[in-house]
Amino acid sequence: MGFATVMLILFNKPFNVLCQFTDKSGRATLADFVDVPRVYPAGLLDYDSEGLVVLTDDGRLQARIADPRFKLVKTYWVQVEGVPDEAALVQLRAGVWLKDKGKREAQRTLPAAVRVIAEPPLWPRVPPVRFRLSVPTAWLELSIREGRNRQVRRMTAAVGLPTLRLVRVQVGDWSLRGLQSGAWKKVHV
Repeated sequence: MGFATVMLILFNKPFNVLCQFTDKSGRATLADFVDVPRVYPAGLLDYDSEGLVVLTDDGRLQARIADPRFKLVKTYWVQVEGVPDEAALVQLRAGVWLKDKGKREAQRTLPAAVRVIAEPPLWPRVPPVRFRLSVPTAWLELSIREGRNRQVRRMTAAVGLPTLRLVRVQVGDWSLRGLQSGAWKKVHV
């Protein structure tokens, strides 16, 4: 009896690319970069975010990666407008209150691991981030175990630090290490 091989692809999604294979509006999609049949993203990454997208042809693995019940850690490098103070970091670590669409009341996010980091060695974003010369920026490394709609952006905004650039660098044990923007590679499961 043979065993089916699970395909797993790590893709470094560029800015302004949809995390799906088709788009009626003509925007860039995964199909413009990944020419592998029958693979699907295991969790989404917003159009205006960059970084690691895991694709697989195994539905159970896809669900396990994407489903918040399994609480797979996702780590992001986040460039924010402003300089984080200790109070903002404490709030992020404790969880912030967010009102999700269709919900009556705000709910607290799960606690996040967060720290201020030096500017990471990233590829240039196209188009570049627009800065306000009078407002400083900072970089955070933020790890969460859930995946609400635009969660990281909403969390940083809730503590007064609007997100300028968001790059997912790790999902569980898989990372972007060695992948340039728009590149992908197959990995063994």
